[in-house]
Amino acid sequence: MSRVYKDNVSDEWYFPSDGYILSETDANGIIIYANELFCEMAGYTLDELIGEPHNIVRHPDMPRIAFKGLWDDVQSKGFWTGIVKNIRKDRGYYWVHATALRRVHSDGSVTYLSVRRVPNREEVSSCITLYAELKSQE
Repeated sequence: MSRVYKDNVSDEWYFPSDGYILSETDANGIIIYANELFCEMAGYTLDELIGEPHNIVRHPDMPRIAFKGLWDDVQSKGFWTGIVKNIRKDRGYYWVHATALRRVHSDGSVTYLSVRRVPNREEVSSCITLYAELKSQE
């Protein structure tokens, strides 16, 4: 039984506050791991996600500058955290509080781990306004 649910008025989807969406990509941003909750929230099967670029869930409302900041921080600090709006396969959407981490393995290879949890609704409200302003400047 699914733990995710959809708002009856909008196309926004939600997941339990004790849930964590997990995924890992290779150095090129290709998904190599996705947990069950990521599949449920994104609306894809695991087979549909593995081998695809992580931006398969990038919502068009997200400004490009937000992802530039993410990659700049992950490269310089090894991590980034922030609020992200993602798109589902069925074109619905969901908000997450994301933390992206650069992982350097013993063989020198690099992967990126993303851990997402339920965001604070005040942060989401602030981001809706900010992201709309940033998108208008693109």
